Amino acid sequence: MDIFLQQILNGLVQGSVYALVALGYTMVYGILGLINFAHGEVVMVGALTSITALGVLLGWGVPGWLALPLGVLLSMLVCMALGYGIERVAYRPLRHAPRLAPLITAIGVSIVLQNLAMMLWGRGYQSFPNLIENTSHHLGGAVINNVQIAIFVLALLMMAGLMAVVHGSKLGRAMRAVSENQHAAQLMGVNVNQVISLTFMLGSALAAIAGIMVSANYGLAHYYMGFLLGLKAFTAAVLGGIGNLRGAMVSGLLLGLIESLGAGYIGQLSHGFFGSHYQDVFAFVVLIIVLIFRPSGLLGERLAERA
Repeated sequence: MDIFLQQILNGLVQGSVYALVALGYTMVYGILGLINFAHGEVVMVGALTSITALGVLLGWGVPGWLALPLGVLLSMLVCMALGYGIERVAYRPLRHAPRLAPLITAIGVSIVLQNLAMMLWGRGYQSFPNLIENTSHHLGGAVINNVQIAIFVLALLMMAGLMAVVHGSKLGRAMRAVSENQHAAQLMGVNVNQVISLTFMLGSALAAIAGIMVSANYGLAHYYMGFLLGLKAFTAAVLGGIGNLRGAMVSGLLLGLIESLGAGYIGQLSHGFFGSHYQDVFAFVVLIIVLIFRPSGLLGERLAERA
C-alpha cells in the first residue's frame, strides 16, 4: 500500500508537468492544425535560461526569495520571444502549404534549437540551484517534498488560469473563433495573425514554467531534455483529444499516473525481468493503443459532439 501511494504522488507530480506541456501542443493544434514538435525544445530553453539567470542573480547578491521569481519571469519572457520567433519565421510562411511541409519544418526547428542549446550551454548537465527548503513530508507511508508540492499546486493554478483566459477573456474568445474558422473570424474583425502569435507565446510561457519545474525537481537540466518530455506530452495531448484543453490536462495527469504505477510494479509483475527504467515504454504503448482504438482521444469526440 505504501508503494502504491508513493507512486500515485509521484505520478501526479510528473503528470502535472506533462499536462502543462501538452497544453502548448493542443492550443497550437486547435488553432492551426499543426503539431509543433519544437515545443519540447522550448521547455528545454526555459529550464536552461532559468538556471543561467539564477546563477547571475545569485552571483550579484540577490536573495534567493527574490532571485527565483525574477529567474522564472526572465525565462518566460525568453521563451515567449522564442515562441513568437518560431511562429513568425518557421510556421507563418507555410500556413497554407501542404501539411507535410510544416511538420518537417517543426522537426527541423527542434534539431536547430537542440544544437544551439548545446553550443550555448555545452553538452554537460546544468545544476539547478537549491532555493527552496526541500523538507520531506510523510503522507501515510509515502514521502513528498516541498518542491514536489510546489510543482503540483503551481501546475494546477496555471491550468486553471489558462482555462479562465480561454473561456472568460477577449483573447480567449478570439482564440476560439480562430479555431472554429479563421476566415469568418477575420471578417468579424479578429486579427488572426496576432491571435496565433499570442497563442504560441502563451504556450511557450507554460513550457518555460514546465522546464523550470522539471529542472527544480531533478536538480538538473540538459540540452536534450526536451525531446523525450515533448514526446510524452504529445502523447498526453493525443490521449485527451488533440485540440481539447480539458483533455490535455486530464490526460497529462493520467499519463503520469500510468507511467509511475508501471515503473513501480513492472519489476514485481515480470518477476524481475523488467525494471523501473522501462517506464518510458508505457507512454508510447498508451499512444499506440489510443491511435488504434480511439484516434479522436478519450475526451475529444464526446466534447465535440456536445459543442
